[in-house]
Amino acid sequence: MRLHLSAKFRQVLGHAKDQASIGRAIVQNYNEKSFFDIEVAVVRATSHDDCPVGDKTMHEILFHVSNTPGAVPFLAEQISRRLAKTRDYLVAGKTLLLIHRLLRSSSRCIEQQLHIAHTSGHLQIGCCWFMMSQDHPSFAFLQNYVAYLEERVGWIINQAGKLEPVMSGGTKCSRYKEKSMDLVFHILPKCQEFIAKVLKCSPVDVWRMDNLVQAATGSILKESFQVYMTYSDGIAALSNMLFDLSRPARDLACGMLRKASQQIEDLRVMYEKCRGFTGMKSLDYPSVQAITMDHIVALEQCSSYNTRAGSVLKRTGGERGFSVSTNLRDSVTCNEKFASTSLFLLPVETKISMVWVVFDNEESDKPT
Repeated sequence: MRLHLSAKFRQVLGHAKDQASIGRAIVQNYNEKSFFDIEVAVVRATSHDDCPVGDKTMHEILFHVSNTPGAVPFLAEQISRRLAKTRDYLVAGKTLLLIHRLLRSSSRCIEQQLHIAHTSGHLQIGCCWFMMSQDHPSFAFLQNYVAYLEERVGWIINQAGKLEPVMSGGTKCSRYKEKSMDLVFHILPKCQEFIAKVLKCSPVDVWRMDNLVQAATGSILKESFQVYMTYSDGIAALSNMLFDLSRPARDLACGMLRKASQQIEDLRVMYEKCRGFTGMKSLDYPSVQAITMDHIVALEQCSSYNTRAGSVLKRTGGERGFSVSTNLRDSVTCNEKFASTSLFLLPVETKISMVWVVFDNEESDKPT
């Protein structure tokens, strides 16, 4: 009975705080009705009740922001202030959900401006009191959710509706078909950082899956599906170009593949766990293909052999002015060894040099 009265009292007190925030917004933005509407909508979307962020409120925020010049920095500041001042678990969680929904909104312009607002400091996601608190069982999830959103704001939805990272200078990378080394070596680390943040948000127990955590986890899972597809395409492209890389780049690539092996296994376990939660069974989970350490060891052995063979080729060619082909049998053995355990079930080609050996002019051997 005492707990029930305490919850009722907190609900009434929270409602009074929301009304006070709305009244303060009226006074501060008396001459700017659009800004007033945005601030009021933010308060309503992050109220002290356990109701989720409603679609009606989201549409209201997007409408006012889209039709008011300079509204995105103002919106970012209001969200940051709400997040920094509140000491309520529900308000903090709903504010983080609001940020996530704005990033997932259909307006690419708002999404890009939120990225700029985060870079300029108008949107401060990590200014939360619970980042150092362990009082509530779900605070650990909110802390990981903040870290995820800090990473997520560095990604953007492209015209095809897919997530891709925004690189330094605003360059976006997503075209693995070109198999550009620069693109692969820039985007794979970003994918690994993203997946690492996703894994941190993995739900621990069913009893901790309240409505707020479940809504956040559902959005995280949907975005992880897209990034995983980009991740797997990048790993396949990297493994195919492995034999064309220099030794330092090849060592870096093998390290990335080893990290991917563990991450993808953890991601598979997380997906299997989330399938058992109510409300997450109907999600379109991708088919996660494991990368075993045998695959990576085979790649390293084959690439190491190609490096040694290439160095022998250079030494022999420099002395006589011609090239000598490497041991064909060893190359075939290396290729066959890897063929049985190909990465992601994709063939990785091992190049075998078939170089003509040029002898002296035969006319010099004819009798004169």
